[in-house]
Amino acid sequence: MLSRRMLISGLAALAFAPAASAAELPDLKGRTVVVVTENAYPPLQFVDPKSGKAIGWEYDAMNEIARRLNFKLEYQGTSWDAMIQAVSDGQYDIGMTGITIKDDRREKVDFSDPYMRSQQLMLVRGDEKRFTDAKSFGALGTGLIGAQPGTSPFYTAVYEILDGNEQNPRIKLFETFGATVQALKAGDVDLVLTDSTAGDGYVKASGGSLKLIGQPLGTEDFGFIFKKGSDLVAPVNAAIAALKADGTLDALNKKWFLDYKMGQ
Repeated sequence: MLSRRMLISGLAALAFAPAASAAELPDLKGRTVVVVTENAYPPLQFVDPKSGKAIGWEYDAMNEIARRLNFKLEYQGTSWDAMIQAVSDGQYDIGMTGITIKDDRREKVDFSDPYMRSQQLMLVRGDEKRFTDAKSFGALGTGLIGAQPGTSPFYTAVYEILDGNEQNPRIKLFETFGATVQALKAGDVDLVLTDSTAGDGYVKASGGSLKLIGQPLGTEDFGFIFKKGSDLVAPVNAAIAALKADGTLDALNKKWFLDYKMGQ
């Protein structure tokens, strides 16, 4: 069973990782690398509503990794629930969509070194007054949580907010994260778990119709995924170390977490 997955968490995301440098990065000699993503988690990776182009923190980071390692990128899309197995089967070379590094996932895929850290918060409608945190929502006895199966929000909802029953009828399942937010706005569910930074983006773009409540419910690290034994892991790790050491990832944090405004 697939375990947890989260979104992004802000400028402190990289503070846990020691600085590292790579004097000379590997040269992949222009080979084509197929990267798959979901395009569902702004500002990590998403489709810009104005231009219709796929953009975000992960795209910028992966594009820079490709430039430094000298490989050509081919981006493809798939759903979250199919991604880990598809990468494991070799359908794609790399998966990127805010994937939490977990031991049970290591049984299917290899991970890169962490490039980001995340936490979850509760996203609710702006006029919600029935509950203010996970405890009061769990005690409410009513109200629905929107989540994708096999993700961090799903397991957090089950084990940290509700009763540990994965079949609990208070959890309503959706194929994409964006669909959970739309269901929340429409009143079909009452709570969605999201990273603080992505949540801030949705709140700011909502015109007051959404808000974040409660305290963070967990901390986990993100990595890119690869087929077991992939020869791309070591070069990508070297590039991540170089991007951390020279401040490139800090600059991406500023660009996407502070400067970028959803919908503007």
